[in-house]
Amino acid sequence: MRAKITYAVTAAVLVVYFVLVGSRGVLLIKHGTVLTVTFGVAVLILPVIGVWFLWQNTRFVQRANRLAAELEAEGGLPVDELKRTPSGRVDRDSADEVFARRKAETEDTPDDWRCWFRLAVAYHDARDTPRARKAMQRAIALREGRPVSA
Repeated sequence: MRAKITYAVTAAVLVVYFVLVGSRGVLLIKHGTVLTVTFGVAVLILPVIGVWFLWQNTRFVQRANRLAAELEAEGGLPVDELKRTPSGRVDRDSADEVFARRKAETEDTPDDWRCWFRLAVAYHDARDTPRARKAMQRAIALREGRPVSA
C-alpha cells in the first residue's frame, strides 16, 4: 500500500511539474521571437516525453499488479525464500540458489508467464531491477498473448 501511495504522490508531483514547464513553453512561444519560439518548442517537448514515460510506467505497474492478483487467486505467488543478512540485504548464496531454480523453471516452460513472473520477483528481491523489469515485461507479453523476442 505504501508503494502505491508513493507512486501516486510522485506521479501527481510530476504532472504538476509538466504543467508548469508546459506553461513556460507556451509563454516563450507567445513572446514571438525566433529564439523564444525555438526555446518554447524545445521546452514543450520535455513534458511530452515525461508524460509518455509516466504513462508507460503506469501501464507497466497496472499490468504487473493484474498478474500478481491473478497468480494470488491461483495460489501461485512465489514465497520469499531468500535468506537475508541482519541489515536486510539478500544473501548472495541464497539468491544464487533461488535464481538457479527459477531459471530452470523458465527454461523448462519458457511460454508460461507464471514462471517469468516468479523469476522477475526473485530478481526484484535481489535488487536487480533491469533484469526484474525485463522478466516482468516478458511475463506480461506472454499473458497477453503478444509475441516475445527470444
